[in-house]
Amino acid sequence: MLDTLPLLLKTNFPPLRRGRLSTLQANLGYRCNQACLHCHVAASPKRTEEMAWETMLLMLEFAKHQGIRQFDLTGGAPELNPNFRRLVLAARAQGIQVIDRCNLTILNEPGQEDLADFLAENGVEVVASMPCYLEENVNRQRGDGVFESSITGLKKLNALGYGMAGSGRVLNLVYNPGGASLPPDQVKLEAAYKTELATRYGIVFNQLFALANMPIQRFGSQLLASGQYEPYMALLKSAHRDDNLDGVMCRSLLSVGWQGEVFDCDFNQMLGFPLGGKQAKHLRELVTVNLENQPIFIADHCYGCTAGQGSSCGGALETSLAAA
Repeated sequence: MLDTLPLLLKTNFPPLRRGRLSTLQANLGYRCNQACLHCHVAASPKRTEEMAWETMLLMLEFAKHQGIRQFDLTGGAPELNPNFRRLVLAARAQGIQVIDRCNLTILNEPGQEDLADFLAENGVEVVASMPCYLEENVNRQRGDGVFESSITGLKKLNALGYGMAGSGRVLNLVYNPGGASLPPDQVKLEAAYKTELATRYGIVFNQLFALANMPIQRFGSQLLASGQYEPYMALLKSAHRDDNLDGVMCRSLLSVGWQGEVFDCDFNQMLGFPLGGKQAKHLRELVTVNLENQPIFIADHCYGCTAGQGSSCGGALETSLAAA
């Protein structure tokens, strides 16, 4: 697989420093029931890496000392980690909000038939991958049958109150472009999603997060192979907005790998860039350390977070461009 890593290191991206830490984002493992082309983790059913319970206990201890308010659980399919539910229960008992980065199809996998009920019973916020409201586009990006299974998963969540006004059960969807382009205006796209999914399938949800594809891992390799890497990077850089710098996720989030090593963000984790660009640190070394105002390691892929409306784990950073 072609690698964009050497090309990313030479950058003129503006320097960044950490703000107050509020979220611990943890990759619970690379195993997934899907193998999507745009996946920056290169997850698949063949991967075996998974976080151990001892590391999860360390996350809970870190959260107590640091005042962490939110766990953002990702993968792979985080639910495939055998200790996923145990971690959710422990975090909720500690008063920590939990986000599950769910691919929807996992809700229909053998052995996961009660997963949606578990998430609802424990007040877990679901952030679900849904790259389009059209079947052909979703299956082209994620594989045959994924759209139908995703719709089934969404209907399960809706039946439990997810996405319903006043239910308190939050269901947000995630859009990624199908190729080397910026996401469209998030506000307008969300309106289209809500209309189409409600009209066609009776599905409702809270918000849509529009995320840019990062020029790393599988997608980066695809860009290089097709000769689109340089044009895509030029697009990201030309659309960079300084106004987005204050809202990028790495200023308030810490990323934890499946082995407990710590990174500035999930993308830096996948690229192997340690926290602040220094020698790799394990979470156990940072339990009582104040990370505020510490430098963040940057490279050219960071433009993917500041281009256009901006892109973070919570979607667009600037949603008023269309109205400006």
